[in-house]
Amino acid sequence: MSFYQESLSNFFCDVPELPPDVVFITKTLYDNDNCPQKVDLGIGAYRDNNGKPVVLEIVRKVEKEIALEGLSKEYLEISGDPTFVKNAEKLLYGDCRPLEEGRIAGVQSLSGTGALRVLSAFTKTALPNATVWVSDPTWANHFSILAHSNLKVAKYRYWNPDTCGLHIHGLLDDLKNAQERDVVLLHACAHNPTGVDPNLEQWEEIANVCAEKKLLPFFDIAYQGFASGDLDKDAAAVRLFVNKGFELLCAQSFAKNFGLYSERIGCASIICDSPNVKKAVQTQLNLIARAMYSNPPSHGSFIVDKILSNNNNKQQWIVEMKEMSSRIMKMRSLLRSKLEELKTPGTWSHITDQIGMFCYTGLSSDQCETLMNNHHIYLLKSGRISMAGVNTNNVDYIAQAFDEVVRKTTKHQ
Repeated sequence: MSFYQESLSNFFCDVPELPPDVVFITKTLYDNDNCPQKVDLGIGAYRDNNGKPVVLEIVRKVEKEIALEGLSKEYLEISGDPTFVKNAEKLLYGDCRPLEEGRIAGVQSLSGTGALRVLSAFTKTALPNATVWVSDPTWANHFSILAHSNLKVAKYRYWNPDTCGLHIHGLLDDLKNAQERDVVLLHACAHNPTGVDPNLEQWEEIANVCAEKKLLPFFDIAYQGFASGDLDKDAAAVRLFVNKGFELLCAQSFAKNFGLYSERIGCASIICDSPNVKKAVQTQLNLIARAMYSNPPSHGSFIVDKILSNNNNKQQWIVEMKEMSSRIMKMRSLLRSKLEELKTPGTWSHITDQIGMFCYTGLSSDQCETLMNNHHIYLLKSGRISMAGVNTNNVDYIAQAFDEVVRKTTKHQ
């Protein structure tokens, strides 16, 4: 070995190798499987009834318009396309005092993940000693995002395995143990991974505890309109907190409801107590964005702009979004009915009680492993499945595989 090799090598020899991301490794396993009956229930992306990715017709339409207009490729502002940010905030918050009074700071982000990252960095700046409370379980990437901002994390109970539903009493009790000025990360709708949402009465209880303990709500909303087919219904929890006068953070994604997965288009917004506070907060968000990625890409924001700024485009988008949402709801009903027809051990009502893209089946890690190894059905070992991967062509096969695995496991208990 030369002098330079001895002196300049081994900088990275102690870097630990990390395990692959569970969602994307599941997709890789699926892609590498040659079985013709294989089923992908892992990836959180919409598929049509033939299992194919979908680009909305309204998206195709406005993309052609953008191409014909010959828009430039100049940098956007650090905070992104201001029209997009305004439209995103209007879509989420509706008609509200903070919007009217100019109390919402916001930046265009790299989808919902980027919004979470920006807002986590802001939280560390504004509340350096805060603990961020997250649901148990939650989207796995939440932990990585919060860790990269050096935020302390604690869990509150959410999933009740006995009922396959919400552990509301555990949730409230755990939040009552939080410290003043802690942060609570809440899924606004279509909770990932469980598909279990609080009802409005339970959201009232959560808001009351947050007010009593002086906690800062931090909403993650990745499925507005996609969960129920109703934009207002899916934003109801956020608007409840806004109308009660909370300051809050919100990470908004347009991947699912617009089908713009690869465009990475989102919005990070903060409701502030006054326009002056908003002005200061906006400077902080801009600084974080500048240091993190300088400014965001434009194409996705132009697509969303053209749809939300034109009533005819917006109505067409809503129709297509409802079609996606409705298909997923139908697949929930169909899968449940198939399992009940087979008299699969256990109760399966939670499949239709839950909402959104994901269903928390209640299957064990071993059962999920068997489904992948023996039946070529790919899902997360937590038992989470993407309902978008279920269709009329594979639902019988899925139900029969579930039934076989559950029966064999039950016999050995």
